[in-house]
Amino acid sequence: MQATVSFDRNLPLVGLNEKGQRTFFDATFDPSNPAMYASPMEIVLQSLAACSMMDIISILGKMRRAVLTLDARLDSQRAEVHPHVFTSVHVTYSLSSPDCSKAEFDKAVGLSMDKYCSVAAMLKASGCPVTWETEISAE
Repeated sequence: MQATVSFDRNLPLVGLNEKGQRTFFDATFDPSNPAMYASPMEIVLQSLAACSMMDIISILGKMRRAVLTLDARLDSQRAEVHPHVFTSVHVTYSLSSPDCSKAEFDKAVGLSMDKYCSVAAMLKASGCPVTWETEISAE
C-alpha cells in the first residue's frame, strides 16, 4: 500500500492513495477560522469504526442476517501531553435488523474487534484499551 499527502500553501492537506482517491485533513489553528475537514486523529478514530463496521457487515452477511442500519458512537480519551495519543476508546454499536439476535451481533463485533479489525489491533498494540458495547433494535 502506498499513498502521498501534500500541502500546497494552505490547509487542508490532501492525501492520495494508489487508486487516485483523495482524503482531506484539516486542523484549527485559528478559532475564528474553523477547520472544514477532520483532523488526522479524528480520522484515526473514525477509521476504527469504519474498519470494524466493514467486518461486522460482512460477518452478519455470512450469517445471513439483514443489516438495515449500523452506527458507531465513539468516545475517546487522549493524553494531556504531547503527542496526545489515545489513552482509551469506547465504541457503542447500534444495529437495526429484523432477524439478528443480540448474541449474533455481539459475536460479529467480538470477531471484528479481537481478530479482524487492523485499526483496533494497532490501537491495542500501542497500549490503548479499546472497549465496546452493542445495542440492537428490530425493524
